[in-house]
Amino acid sequence: MARDYYEVLGVSRDAGPEELQQAFRRLARANHPDVNKDPAAEERFKEINEAYHVLSDPELRKRYDRFGEDYRRVPDDWEERVGAGTGGVGAAPGGYSGGRRYGGPTGGARGYGGGFGADFGADIGGGFGGVDLEDLFGGLFGGRGSGRVGRVPGADQEAQLPLTVEEAYRGGRRQVTLNGPDGPRTYNVTIPPGVTDGRRIRLGGQGGRGIGGGPAGDLYLVVRLLPHARYRVEGKDITVDLPLAPWEAALGANVPVLTPAGETKVVVPQGSSTGRRLRLRGEGMPDPGGRPGDLYAEVKIMVPPRLTDRERELFTELAAVSTFDPRGTGSDDPRGSR
Repeated sequence: MARDYYEVLGVSRDAGPEELQQAFRRLARANHPDVNKDPAAEERFKEINEAYHVLSDPELRKRYDRFGEDYRRVPDDWEERVGAGTGGVGAAPGGYSGGRRYGGPTGGARGYGGGFGADFGADIGGGFGGVDLEDLFGGLFGGRGSGRVGRVPGADQEAQLPLTVEEAYRGGRRQVTLNGPDGPRTYNVTIPPGVTDGRRIRLGGQGGRGIGGGPAGDLYLVVRLLPHARYRVEGKDITVDLPLAPWEAALGANVPVLTPAGETKVVVPQGSSTGRRLRLRGEGMPDPGGRPGDLYAEVKIMVPPRLTDRERELFTELAAVSTFDPRGTGSDDPRGSR
């Protein structure tokens, strides 16, 4: 069962438009996937969005208050067709009191006394205050009758879109094939440059089919960045290892570093130890609508796997004359960013 929309937004059932909007803004900011890295935040964000979409629309809210989570199945003229002579849908006319007969909402937005179960259509009989429920709900509960159903929008759908870091960095056009209920279907998708993990790309009208002439839902492609041997991406920032020889780290150097955009140069300050992060501003993921991310080159000192006689001689001489103690206490932390 879906959670009660009022409970999702944390508002009372008589909350006004301003209170709904304030609750939505507060919760949406706190649970947006680009801000909240909790794996469950994305699902909460979608739930909050759906709750506000329904409760902020007077007509949808009226249906939801009467029919609970089945509000989408109700035809547009339900008030006109049901209201006459019944005292409203919630009046439980005719002595029906739940079970397999309609007894009206008994739990607020939670919905129905006994619910619309699989056997509902078998016991409709013919009467509900003079309105035939088979005609009202059509074939939604078992297929009997040919009643007219109102325009019901199709459901939104989601699918994963795996991308390499390079593909996400560059963006561009791409064909995506997904398996659906009617077999494989191919879409031409525009990927924005610098798209980040968890970003949703909307394909309008490509979701579930509507009912009774209702519009189709949307298809959302959720970007998932694939693991990369070189790059580590967090938000819009990229980290890459920067291998250095001991003398480059000690004396400083100007060395090349690979980025998704190609090769660039980074200045290594003298005395750089493993773990030091050198920041290249604006060299991370691009953002056409804002500030690009940064690229961090993380120092990783490498030593020769085998020493020549001369190298061994020089390292031995250095060990003899150097007073540096890498395990000494009180030394400054060599790590940092620029």
